Amino acid sequence: MPSAPSVDTLDLQQEIVRLQALLETSRQVHSTIRLDEVLPTILRIVVRELELPGALNTEPRMTHGDMPPEPWPGCFRFPLHDKDGNRLTELIVATPDGRPLTLYEEDFLERLALQAAVAVENARYYERSVAWARVEQDLHAARAIQRSLVPQEMPQIAGYSVAVRYSACYEVGGDCVDIVALPDGSHVMAVADVAGKGLASAIVGTAFRSAFRAGVGAGLPLPELVSRLNHQHCAESHETRKRYVTGIFLKLDPRLPRLEIVNAGHNPGFLVRPGRDTHELTASATPIGILPVAQYSSEFVDFPPGSRLLFYTDGLTEVFCGDEEFGADRLRASFQQCNSLESAAILDTLWQELRRFSSTESQEDDMTALALVRTTPADERLMGDRA
Repeated sequence: MPSAPSVDTLDLQQEIVRLQALLETSRQVHSTIRLDEVLPTILRIVVRELELPGALNTEPRMTHGDMPPEPWPGCFRFPLHDKDGNRLTELIVATPDGRPLTLYEEDFLERLALQAAVAVENARYYERSVAWARVEQDLHAARAIQRSLVPQEMPQIAGYSVAVRYSACYEVGGDCVDIVALPDGSHVMAVADVAGKGLASAIVGTAFRSAFRAGVGAGLPLPELVSRLNHQHCAESHETRKRYVTGIFLKLDPRLPRLEIVNAGHNPGFLVRPGRDTHELTASATPIGILPVAQYSSEFVDFPPGSRLLFYTDGLTEVFCGDEEFGADRLRASFQQCNSLESAAILDTLWQELRRFSSTESQEDDMTALALVRTTPADERLMGDRA
């Protein structure tokens, strides 16, 4: 007759059975990457494999089987930690009649907790990646919408050349540039910069653009338009008011030899006229959204043929090369040297200069500019119209 198995053989066979059970449970635990499926799977395995009354996860709260009421007297706890040692959740199991766990049950649960912790962490990473994918999709859509709000085609104004350039630091930004044509043939132009960067500033900037267009459409004089924008912004909630707006506005009437400009706490615009020093168009009052009773005034400047004007946001002056800033002086000097009568070529030259200066430095702020050039004298325009 064959001899009975030895104690060592029985122990080895039991260990093999345990390992097989753990392998199967590991396969089941890692069969999904959804958190709402991983945790119930873990609880079902505990109750089924060990024939226990119930099991519970604390974060989020999920129960399988029968559990005593909180604080779960007589139950046993097995924390699940991530790779950095932070607790993800806690596995709580109930035994029949509150008896102690056997060595096999305790060993099984400890090993299961290790596998479960990996599965829970992977499921949470998956949830975050799905959520971030949705955010990225929304940001891409917001970026496309915001870019579509930048003037896509420049107006054809006899005797003038106008161009804009916009580059957001992140997916979306707080800079705003717009050109609105009026029925009488004049145009109102604006460059604005919402405090801060990113999505919050972009939302405020979009609302600001809508308010600007509504004011222009109502035919408001330029100072009154800016005052209304300021009043509306100051009437918003505290969170919106924190995102104050600097802006510089221009009204161009091709029938007149001058421009009307209002600067609301914005960077000074640069005006270069033939045979004259560069003129800076400085602020007449505080940024929009700072003081409810701010009074804005217009500056009228002559704009003879050969003149050129630059409006910009501080993203252009705050380009860095190491610790050195490009600055307003360099920007003014670069603009002075741009003798082209094509406004788009002027902006191309300025952007190339900025890239050469910054080398490999990343963009730190939104960058927006508007260039306006007068190319033809008024009498030549009139002769061309008569022809």
